[in-house]
Amino acid sequence: MDLSAEFKRWKAQCLSKVDLSRKGSVDEDVLEIVQLLNGQEQFFTTSSCAGRIILLDGSINGSEVQKQNCSWLLVTHKACVKDDVVVALRRADGDAILKFEPLVLHVQCRQLQDARILHSVAIDSGFRNSGITVGKRGKIMLAVRSTHGLEVPLSHQGKLMVTEEYIDFLLKIANQKMEENKKRIERFYNCLQHALEKETVSATSHPKEKVNSPYIRKKKRNPDKAHGKHVTEENDKELENNDHDDPGISVTIFPEDY
Repeated sequence: MDLSAEFKRWKAQCLSKVDLSRKGSVDEDVLEIVQLLNGQEQFFTTSSCAGRIILLDGSINGSEVQKQNCSWLLVTHKACVKDDVVVALRRADGDAILKFEPLVLHVQCRQLQDARILHSVAIDSGFRNSGITVGKRGKIMLAVRSTHGLEVPLSHQGKLMVTEEYIDFLLKIANQKMEENKKRIERFYNCLQHALEKETVSATSHPKEKVNSPYIRKKKRNPDKAHGKHVTEENDKELENNDHDDPGISVTIFPEDY
């Protein structure tokens, strides 16, 4: 299989699809990053969310809120105020959950080295939950993620379980996390620009040459050790859902201190 040609086909198909997200368009805070990545031959984005504060009403299965079975009472990609949440809570008749979700960005990469560069950018920008997955058909996906989320139950079976004062306190925390998230997005964009410029200069100044040295071949068999990373067999369900024609994930790469 010609993976380079296959990658171009995947990219063309993905970027020609209609945006089926709830909003129907790319979030403003992440638009420049998406445009920059999609303008490169070696990348294209498959999904993105710049970060949001949401109020969900539904049932809780263990510790996980099932979004597909919930009512979305409130969603905003900007700072949120108490009055908006209090008004939205009046429509809740189940278990209402207030959540802050940081940036999530899924990028398909042409080669593993391209994914490594993008992964380093994500880690350096503060998105330390980012990881690379490689599918059985050769699809290389990078998920840019962070850990500074927030999830707090506010009501049970329609009954408010907290005070308005506590809601105000939670929103201050959520808004602070939103502000930090925006700073990390800005750092990501700046670091990405720098990394792409550096890669372009490096490729121009030092074109790759095929080396047949046994020593070089030996090092190539274990590039992860040289880069301070380790490989696990854990599946990433979120990325797997974005790859229906390539079931199963064969490799996941995370930073050493993940």
